[in-house]
Amino acid sequence: MISTLLGSGDPPPVIIHAATRQSPFLLVSDHAGRAVPEALGDLGVSPEDWTRHIAWDIGIHGVGRLLHESLGATLIEQVYSRLVIDCNRAPGHPTSVPKLSDGTSVPTNANADEGCRTRREREILHPYHDCIQEALAARRSQPTALIALHSFTPRMNGADRPWHVGILHHKDTRSAHIMLDLLRQEGDLTVGDNEPYVLTATSDYTVPRHAEAAGLPYLEIEIRQDLIAEDAGQAVWADRLARLLPRYWDQLTTA
Repeated sequence: MISTLLGSGDPPPVIIHAATRQSPFLLVSDHAGRAVPEALGDLGVSPEDWTRHIAWDIGIHGVGRLLHESLGATLIEQVYSRLVIDCNRAPGHPTSVPKLSDGTSVPTNANADEGCRTRREREILHPYHDCIQEALAARRSQPTALIALHSFTPRMNGADRPWHVGILHHKDTRSAHIMLDLLRQEGDLTVGDNEPYVLTATSDYTVPRHAEAAGLPYLEIEIRQDLIAEDAGQAVWADRLARLLPRYWDQLTTA
């Protein structure tokens, strides 16, 4: 018998918010949740650390839900903490099951065997990405842009990060430059071009696998977490993106 990780009391790994009207966007959120399977306990991590960015993308759950409501686009959310498995990393990636995250050790991960990693991939990582693949397959006849929603900590490894928002890109620079220009036109934002991270074929998984491999346009959006930690900030950023994303699509498809 194959040993399983998720029990009857554990939530499913994916939440799908179905489209409520026609939209060119598929919204995905790799780090929306911070659930942990009962079998793994607290991974040896303190309650205080579970509130930090190492556990999830703070604020992006609220932004994604509001954006789904405004645009009517399908939203696919990953439920489990990135400390359990990072669903924006390829299977077997050395940081997909982190032993250390921004100075915090994760003892359960440090002591995990290969079977534990395999179960996390099989029961959490693969179902999430299968849902994205199925949603894109269902839209094969419709023009589509993948919109990957993320947030980032204002300070990492002792360094401040001044950007309010960043657009990450690799192959699809056209989409990125359209959105970068739209964000800069807001006038009150410090906008990062491949900041605070650089998107590559190996550092990320969702965009390379689902968008770049299929030749789809995409945006990987990173919002600084202190701006969306509370409901009011989440509403501001959801409203902004709901206003700018249709303008991005118009420019992308009419230029």
